[in-house]
Amino acid sequence: MRVKLQLVICNDKGDEETVTDLITLNKNNQRIEHLGLTLAESKQLLSTLQRHLLQQQVNTFLDTCSDCPDCGTPLNLKAHASRSFRTLFGTFTLDSPRLEHCDCTRHQTSSFRPLSALLTESVAPELLYMEAKWSSLVSYGMSLDALQDFLPLDRTLDVKTVRYDTLKVAKRLEAELGDEQAGFIEGDPSEWELLPLPEGFFKVGIDGGYVRNWLDKKHNFEVIVGKSIVSFGEGEEDRTPSLKRFGFVQTLDTQSKRRLYEVLHSQDLQMNQEITFLSDGDDKLRELQLEMSPKATHILDWFHLTMKLTVLDQFGKSLVQCEAVLGEAIRDQIERLKWSLWHGQVDKALGKLDELESSIEPFNEPYARFTQLVKALSELRTYIANNRHVIPNYGERYHNGKAIATGFVESTVNEVVSKRFCKKQQMQWSKEGAHLLLQTRVRTLNRELGAIFKRWYPDMDLEVEEISVAA
Repeated sequence: MRVKLQLVICNDKGDEETVTDLITLNKNNQRIEHLGLTLAESKQLLSTLQRHLLQQQVNTFLDTCSDCPDCGTPLNLKAHASRSFRTLFGTFTLDSPRLEHCDCTRHQTSSFRPLSALLTESVAPELLYMEAKWSSLVSYGMSLDALQDFLPLDRTLDVKTVRYDTLKVAKRLEAELGDEQAGFIEGDPSEWELLPLPEGFFKVGIDGGYVRNWLDKKHNFEVIVGKSIVSFGEGEEDRTPSLKRFGFVQTLDTQSKRRLYEVLHSQDLQMNQEITFLSDGDDKLRELQLEMSPKATHILDWFHLTMKLTVLDQFGKSLVQCEAVLGEAIRDQIERLKWSLWHGQVDKALGKLDELESSIEPFNEPYARFTQLVKALSELRTYIANNRHVIPNYGERYHNGKAIATGFVESTVNEVVSKRFCKKQQMQWSKEGAHLLLQTRVRTLNRELGAIFKRWYPDMDLEVEEISVAA
């Protein structure tokens, strides 16, 4: 069976047609692998169709620019040139003539390239979108391989180009971010009372992860990751919670407060709305949360607190091996310390730390790690004292169904950082590269990237549903 495919292009009036042969296929029908188009045939078809269609569109555009818009005089050709344009279905070289301006009107330049008004970029928006989307989910190399598997992309396209395009998108996102401010509380209390009753309950968790430093190979740098969740109460059970992720490199980012504010603002945070922030005791993270909302509640994450208590308990188990009775008594004191902290009794907890410091004195000589134990107790005391104003009654909050820990952020660190930045695979990053990739990754995971491209390119047609699960 011989199949011939043709492209028929009609002019705007519909009275003239141009017929172009695209591809001729010789198809068998004796085996299952003969049926339908093959991937290679579809790539060839799409590439050929794209070339003819693109050339026709460009020629039509240039025809509209060939005459003076003021007097209608045909413009003189000054020079020939060409432009390269990368699309989802191949890279194409297009004629880009330079025309002389008409003398009927005064111009700042004597000539111009009309195609520059149409090809404002060298990459088609849809290709740029696909590169940014897939590079946000998997490595640059795997993104390139996946796109080349299914699309007739130019074989000269390399990983560096995909990375450059992805980071270009991220830089454009960064350029749109507003100016940093010390605080983002808007209006005054009298205005807040006039606001409508807020919908939903805000919960924001912030934590950090580490990636390998490409410039300083012996050290890692910290990446801050957060998740903002708006859940709904009784009568609104059918509403899907709003969930937004965000991330940045703390030692590089100069607009971290603005970044967090834009996330909360996109979820319609009102100044009369209660919001709970959970984080560890890091002062910089705590400062990030301040001046976001007058109704904000700041809580020390119970998970980080229990991690330090777990370290103490490990010491306690070692003490039992030295002296069973006294060691068990010390472990019991650690449990009582935990109970006090669980119920928000900070003064009692500090008192129990005093008792623990006295109780461990008999182990000064027999216990080899005594110095480390003393240091752990001292660090815990400082940690509790510095964060006493954000240590609530965890037990009461827990029984009332309120947030006490950033477990939901731990999964976000894994989702946003670990699955893409891959410490286990020895991947190394510059701070700028990691920070910029984070911006496209969180937008992709939040299902926002497509809407952003639609805002940048209003006539762009995106029908594929965005992926919301990290690969």
